[in-house]
Amino acid sequence: MCSFTHDSAAALLVDGELIGFVEEERLSGVKHTRAYPERAVAWLLSEAGISSEEVNAVAYNFHGLHYLKVVPTALGLALDPATREFAGRRAASFTKVGFRTLRRVHGLRRRFPRARIHPLLHHRTHQMYAFAASGWESAAVLVVDSLGEAQTTTIALGRQLQPGQPALRSLYELTDPASLGYAYGAVTEHLGWRRGDEEGTVMALAALGDPARFRDLFADAIPITPTGFSLHPAYFAPRVLSSSFTRLTPRFAAETCSRRAGDAPIGQVHRDLAAALQERTEQVMLHLAGLARTRTGMKRLCLGGGVATNCVSVGKIVESGLFAEVFVPPAPGDAGTAIGAAAAVHLESGTSPLAGVAGTSYLGPAFPGQMPEVTGLTEHQIDGDVAAFLAERLADGQIVGLFRGRVEAGPRALGNRSILASPLIPDVVARLNDTVKFREPFRPFAPMVTTEHAADYFTLGQESPFMSMASGVTELARQRIPAVVHANGTTRVQTITKDGNPFMHAVLTAFAGRTGIPVLINTSLNVKGKPICGTPVMALKCLAGTGLDALLLEGRWITR
Repeated sequence: MCSFTHDSAAALLVDGELIGFVEEERLSGVKHTRAYPERAVAWLLSEAGISSEEVNAVAYNFHGLHYLKVVPTALGLALDPATREFAGRRAASFTKVGFRTLRRVHGLRRRFPRARIHPLLHHRTHQMYAFAASGWESAAVLVVDSLGEAQTTTIALGRQLQPGQPALRSLYELTDPASLGYAYGAVTEHLGWRRGDEEGTVMALAALGDPARFRDLFADAIPITPTGFSLHPAYFAPRVLSSSFTRLTPRFAAETCSRRAGDAPIGQVHRDLAAALQERTEQVMLHLAGLARTRTGMKRLCLGGGVATNCVSVGKIVESGLFAEVFVPPAPGDAGTAIGAAAAVHLESGTSPLAGVAGTSYLGPAFPGQMPEVTGLTEHQIDGDVAAFLAERLADGQIVGLFRGRVEAGPRALGNRSILASPLIPDVVARLNDTVKFREPFRPFAPMVTTEHAADYFTLGQESPFMSMASGVTELARQRIPAVVHANGTTRVQTITKDGNPFMHAVLTAFAGRTGIPVLINTSLNVKGKPICGTPVMALKCLAGTGLDALLLEGRWITR
């Protein structure tokens, strides 16, 4: 279970089989909610046909006592005049959060009266999910995030002892304040976007800037070392676990720019700052991947943690050739640790192998036969093949919301809660940003492509089923589908197999039959600031309040 911090989510294993997983925001409509995942748990128990009294183990994705490890080093800041003011507050904040976490774990006992509650080290849950979801026999596992108790970066060696029995051996760690996620979030906030939510906007903006302007600053602020990296306290203030404390120092602002208000114009200085931050992030991630390769000797890499959602950095690792293959699970951030925590606790019991975790992303609720009344909208009958019908409408230039099957895991819509459009529509990116998504005009859109034709358009060289990697593009893509190519010459591609998503594969095939192009634009079924639509009611509201032409809702064609 992931709860009480951000991205609340729940997963359920019964005799080692993953029954399901869903993020609470997909059901509540509150993005990044930290509330106890009431709706998610209720759905999982209903899906399994059990009650909370029948649950015998609850795995929680943080361990309160490990926060206290930061306290001695926090007090050590008092020896340096530059960090003295943070020492006591940092120590007090980690102590407070540690004991608050212990209380929250204790509170779970009231919800599951017959269960044993298992608090787990946060990075262990990331590691377990990333490796178990890969299905590989062995791999290096690299987790990079903002903070898990004290850890911020870890490397582990993953092996399958027997089929369905993934095991991990931790080899390396960096602890706070050496945190790449902390640094990226701090600059995201400085640039006027929400930390913990809109880092992807900064990554997109980076393509429009010149990193040379602040390259030397970030080399000083985030120095790379033989054992990893660090954060220079002259630029990044030591972390205090309170939203009232700034993460950046006055020196950072003096040497870059003042903090931008969220509604202020975006200037070249903001583009350049984003570009330099992104460039340094890529350099650090490549360095960490190299350490993972050296320390494990593995030819495959699993990535987890919030920084693993930085698809451009992941693409750089793939392109480097350090590993024969790279895997990022569909929910690499904290939500996915609900699966990792459950898997770790189950495997400790040794009762049965783990099943249903590897290679899956469509894990949440489906709503067959539970369609709400369509009020103020028009429903049309679809005659014949639904996939061919949808492909024809897309080829005609319509922008369509798609709601079908089980909710995807993770931050990317993967064809079940998507907005689809033809990459051949003139000004399609502007139309999507302006009238459908209501977001910044520089934000790019991702393509989905049938796996068998991916190499014709994209240079990634491996499958990317969860839209987690930025890829270079071929000359054919530049000529035929420039709408999906970002300013930096890359795109975040999703590859679709017939087995992985038969319906979307059929749509892409039918679209190719009409246009000659087996590629569609795929973005999430939501608007800026809202979570992906997890319920039919949310999807209908999205249709009613945006410039979507239609919504395909479980086989029903609905228009305004």
